[in-house]
Amino acid sequence: MATIPVINPRLIVHSSVLAACALAALFLLQCGSGVGSAIFVMEPLPYSQDALAPAISADTMGFHYNKHYAGYVKKANELTKGIGFSGRSAEAVIQMTAGDASKAAVFNNAAQAWNHAYFFKCLKPGGGGAPEGLLAEMIDESFGGFTDFKKLFITAAKDQFGSGWVWLVLDEGKLAVVTGANADTPLAHGLIPLFTVDVWEHAYYLDYQNRRVDFVKSVLDNLANWDFVADQLEKAQPSKE
Repeated sequence: MATIPVINPRLIVHSSVLAACALAALFLLQCGSGVGSAIFVMEPLPYSQDALAPAISADTMGFHYNKHYAGYVKKANELTKGIGFSGRSAEAVIQMTAGDASKAAVFNNAAQAWNHAYFFKCLKPGGGGAPEGLLAEMIDESFGGFTDFKKLFITAAKDQFGSGWVWLVLDEGKLAVVTGANADTPLAHGLIPLFTVDVWEHAYYLDYQNRRVDFVKSVLDNLANWDFVADQLEKAQPSKE
């Protein structure tokens, strides 16, 4: 009679685990190939939706984040499905479509998704006031001081006709304040974004009605996340190596 080999149960379990790991690795490899993967991801807020009150209410943040931002992310992913944008970064999609009238819908939704994600990072509870360090030094050099920068930024927000954005950017080594209508973004113009305030009405109307200037002033006084801005400025500095 043939001898029936005794199989160690531990070997069976070990083999099953190896097989499961191999399948998981294959799945992750396929997911990472860029085929069908979403380019735009809805980033979580770095604070609770009520954390910025009273400068920005929980109601405003709820609508802004869950409706407007979510809508732009969803639409941007729908419009960028296909080989034309496969494997591209969000920034690359924006730069590829900027100024191309035939791709205006892609640009508008892609840029709005990116702008909103950046804007939310520019805010924090207990923020505002004047920054310190290199950022403060460059503000003094470029604008004559924080008070003058603040006046310029608020005036730019007031004078921006219709919907848009106000930005502090790095332009060839110097700071500048620029505005953009609708979905426009510094990424489309070779500028490095540092800080922004959304001046679309959905960003402030529930809390401030038509008082856009009061909204922007409140952001600068109470919410501006200068630590985040300083980090972006530091990353943009030429390498000393």
